[in-house]
Amino acid sequence: MSNGSGKKIRVGLIFGGKSGEHEVSLASAQAVLRALDAEKYDAVLIGVTKEGQWLTGGNPLKQLVNATTSPLLKAMNGAGKDSASTSNGTSAMVSHAAAEMTTANALNETVDVVFPLIHGPNGEDGTIQGLLELADLPYVGANVAASAVGMDKALMKSLFRNAGLPVAEYLVVLRHKWEHDPEETIHEIETILRYPCFVKPANMGSSVGISKVRNWDELTQALTTAALYDRKILVERAIEGREIECSVLGNDAPLASLPGEVIPMREFYDYDAKYADANTQLIIPADLTGEQTRTVQELAVRAFQAIDCNGMARVDFFLEKRDGKFLVNELNTIPGFTNLSMYPKMWEASGVSYSQLIDRLIQLALERHEDKRRNKVTY
Repeated sequence: MSNGSGKKIRVGLIFGGKSGEHEVSLASAQAVLRALDAEKYDAVLIGVTKEGQWLTGGNPLKQLVNATTSPLLKAMNGAGKDSASTSNGTSAMVSHAAAEMTTANALNETVDVVFPLIHGPNGEDGTIQGLLELADLPYVGANVAASAVGMDKALMKSLFRNAGLPVAEYLVVLRHKWEHDPEETIHEIETILRYPCFVKPANMGSSVGISKVRNWDELTQALTTAALYDRKILVERAIEGREIECSVLGNDAPLASLPGEVIPMREFYDYDAKYADANTQLIIPADLTGEQTRTVQELAVRAFQAIDCNGMARVDFFLEKRDGKFLVNELNTIPGFTNLSMYPKMWEASGVSYSQLIDRLIQLALERHEDKRRNKVTY
């Protein structure tokens, strides 16, 4: 695989970002960098600080890792490992040619393809993708529209429901309404959804800002917490059942992996359970019947297509205890690539190794970019 001139492909890894998932992004970038085939790729590291500053000289990944005070990054990397390490001796060579990459044009001249690894707002929501479109660069993952919808849980649920996919009952609450009419907001939630329910920011991932509530006091605190992260808040009926996930890979003809199951030892799969709790169980493949597995895979592909997704996504489900039916919870367009991440693990169980998965994602990015060039730009 090359860029057409016999040279290695220059892969720009963009990570960090102004998001509550900053540390998760750093861990994902470390893992992808280690897995890049040194014979095929050169890596160009592009870090974004929590203040939004772009870092391209030296080793931005090491710089951002050293700057974080979060103990979770060490936990995600595993006890005893050097969290600032970016190479195990076999990973792609890091290029430092991006020292003054301040414009889209400079980005285009520096890399051949981009692998965005910024989770959450300002990275997974179509903003980075829009910049890359303007730079006419191939990039891994969902396009601008699918990224924006995939980040906004309220819009996503609406499209899922419109496509006939099964979703749990939910309400969307604006921060403005909560702050100016809290009594009416709570009354509406208690009347339509009742307790228990989940409250979450509409535009956030990794379970940041999510709370499970059982009464008025908890609901009040949960809405206040969620409003810290977004102007739009999603409130959903709590589901009693199993948490099933499925990975999707492809462009116009996507494929679904074997499903996996998450069994958190905490009350729900929160941030710590995902990245720091060694007691969280990841069962891959999930203990499902053949028919259930096919249902999950079909629903995962339908959810992927409902938002016109590309490249990759992890689709999360609930298998309800009361009736044995699957509900589509959400779709993640930039799923985690940490050592605990379900997306690559489910593909590994399906016969696609981590390195092969990265190869395929890069190839899908190049294929989609080439296909887009078929579009006429004059009339």
